[in-house]
Amino acid sequence: MSYRERVAWLSLLTMLLTFGPYFTLVAIEFFPDAKLPDFFQLFCYGVTAVSQACLLGLGHLWLRRRFAQEAKAPLDELDLQIKQRALSIAYYVLMTGMIMVGVVMPFTEQGWKIVNSALFMIIVAEVVQQSMVVLGYRRVAS
Repeated sequence: MSYRERVAWLSLLTMLLTFGPYFTLVAIEFFPDAKLPDFFQLFCYGVTAVSQACLLGLGHLWLRRRFAQEAKAPLDELDLQIKQRALSIAYYVLMTGMIMVGVVMPFTEQGWKIVNSALFMIIVAEVVQQSMVVLGYRRVAS
């Protein structure tokens, strides 16, 4: 497994470990239906985002120390091709989500539903991107 594939796995796992519980709480309507700004929900999102950043930072430090030579290597053509393909697919996912959130939802929803939907679509696009990176490297490995 290459260093860049490991980084993609790290990103995927940290997003699922941190944002998975947050969006599960949102889906089961754990947070009260309060008007913006709901500081409790904002605090929970902040804890989620900081947790993800800390886990990701620690994971990157560990990977850079464990695979120092690979981490320093510049991107080759294969890495660039995999990255570009993943970014272009994730872009379309993000744009579709943002059209739904920004154009359709304001007519039917309000407040935190729109905010959480936008955050969810950003995370979905990032998960798609990292998944496509992993799949790209898996295809090459097989």
